[in-house]
Amino acid sequence: MKDTIKIGDHIIGSGRAFVIAEIGNNHNGSFDRAIQMIDQAVEMQADCVKFQMRHLDQLYRKKSIKKSGEDLGTEYVLDLLRKFELTVGEQEKLSDYCKEKGILYLCTPWDIKSAKILETFNVPAYKVASADLTNIPLLEFLVKTKKPLILSTGMSTSEEVVYTADILSQKGAEFVLLHCNSTYPAPLHDINLNWMHELRKIHPLVGYSGHERGTNVTLAASTLGACIIERHFTLDRNMEGPDHAASLTSNEFQLMISGIREIEESKGSGGIRELSQGEMINRENLGKSLVASRNLKKGDILNENDIKVLSPGQGLSPQKYNDLLGRTLNHNMDEEDFFYPSDLSDHLIEPRAYKFDRPWGIPVRYHDFNEYNKKIKPDVWEFHLSYSDMELNLSDYFKEDFEADFVVHAPELFSGSHLMDLATPDKSYREISLRETQKVIDITRKLKKYFPQTKRPMIVANIGGFTMDSILPEKIIPSYYQQFSESLKELDLEGVELIPQTMAPFPWHFGGQRYQNIFVRIEEIIEWAEKLKLRMCFDVSHTQLTCNHYKLDFYDFAEKIAPYTAHLHLGDAKGLNGEGLQVGEGEINFDRLGSILKEGCPSASFIPEIWQGHKNGGEGFWIAMEKLEGKI
Repeated sequence: MKDTIKIGDHIIGSGRAFVIAEIGNNHNGSFDRAIQMIDQAVEMQADCVKFQMRHLDQLYRKKSIKKSGEDLGTEYVLDLLRKFELTVGEQEKLSDYCKEKGILYLCTPWDIKSAKILETFNVPAYKVASADLTNIPLLEFLVKTKKPLILSTGMSTSEEVVYTADILSQKGAEFVLLHCNSTYPAPLHDINLNWMHELRKIHPLVGYSGHERGTNVTLAASTLGACIIERHFTLDRNMEGPDHAASLTSNEFQLMISGIREIEESKGSGGIRELSQGEMINRENLGKSLVASRNLKKGDILNENDIKVLSPGQGLSPQKYNDLLGRTLNHNMDEEDFFYPSDLSDHLIEPRAYKFDRPWGIPVRYHDFNEYNKKIKPDVWEFHLSYSDMELNLSDYFKEDFEADFVVHAPELFSGSHLMDLATPDKSYREISLRETQKVIDITRKLKKYFPQTKRPMIVANIGGFTMDSILPEKIIPSYYQQFSESLKELDLEGVELIPQTMAPFPWHFGGQRYQNIFVRIEEIIEWAEKLKLRMCFDVSHTQLTCNHYKLDFYDFAEKIAPYTAHLHLGDAKGLNGEGLQVGEGEINFDRLGSILKEGCPSASFIPEIWQGHKNGGEGFWIAMEKLEGKI
């Protein structure tokens, strides 16, 4: 039994709910109103609009049609149906209009005659109303069309649902069962949403057709895994007709769809719990670590008096406390130095002279530069500045000239919790970024004194263009690049080169995650790199996350960005949020990437950019360099 089916271009059961905007008869017989509702459905980002088609002479007894002693309810329904029915010609025009607007047209046939007409429209699937779940002749006709079926289960007993599902399965039909309560509006106490679990035992593909007031129950159905969501919508709940009172307005429908998509994004895949990037940041700042209680020497055997628990969470987890006891220390430690996983191993990872066909380096801060300089002699030092570093006296850290090149990584966060943004339309905000960026440029020029072989040092920067609440509309994004262009004109860049880095769609800054809008998509990067005569820092970890989000080919992106690349940040990545992973622990094939880079940017320098790679004397960097050697 299939656990996915295809309707149009949509894969039902893929984890993304197929949302049907049920118009039904809420057009109240007006073709123009039906057109208006299709337009609104497109705006709401529904996947499909659905109408209904019926021929009363095929549906009701002659006695009923003639109003000969039938119940008032039947009489009322028939009067409305006569009043609100669209012609076959109008339905066909609506089908064509949906094709023009890029939204699927579906229609519920209430009888075989209607189904035959709809076959001439070439509809991609058929919706079966709750009233026809037990209508075996109609179902047998629809099965013969070989189209997927969507069946509402309202007004039916469990036994009836099982019977119909068995028949459809035996005939090899592709179908979805929708949990449904066929009252308008449905009282909450009657909905029994948990019956979706029972329905899934009957058939794996289960959705929800709601007639309740509001959207909360429908959102709950999404949480329970509804693969199809169907709700009526209306232009006015006060209009005549039985469905309007149980229908959503277009604004409500749009909010419902937004909620469904947020739920889907948040559900994840279950399985092993892994830390998100934001949690890793907070763990580093707020978590606890095992640290030395006093000065310790290599060869000491650790006991309870040697170890204590303190923040921040940058060292070995306190859960490893007992594992440390009794171990022989393989290095000296000062009081309150962190213990690391390597303290549980007899193997100490140390740097060595690495061999690459391109300039290689490591990231450092002023305060640890001299310590690293004692251990290793890279071709390039990349100085990662914080806002506090910008106030330091360089002569306190550099006492001589060094035979190496250098790169500066501009801060993302300036003093006063001000994120760098040279692309913002906010003039006052941009002025602060311009002022602080100019300070970075001036510092870079001063650093040339200590690294005289670097003629035009590069400044790597996330130049901004972020938003807090959502991605910008595509039509607005060029204005952000243009604003950045204006910023470049206002900066004194004499003797330095500003290189934007490729960005991920959802970067983490201090204060939380934001949406990145520029220097993300490859076509825009190339366009504006050429317009502004810019070279780029290709951050492969950021770009892998971008390609995962937009479902792009990472290696195609790499081939296109390589000719514009002056400098590389190398780290692995996974999923949508796994940034700066150790090489080999993510999704990037570095052998394949290395071949692309050797062809497209053979002289570009690189550093390993590994999350917390500087800990334990740069252990993460040395591991990365070992893994990258021979590949890049």
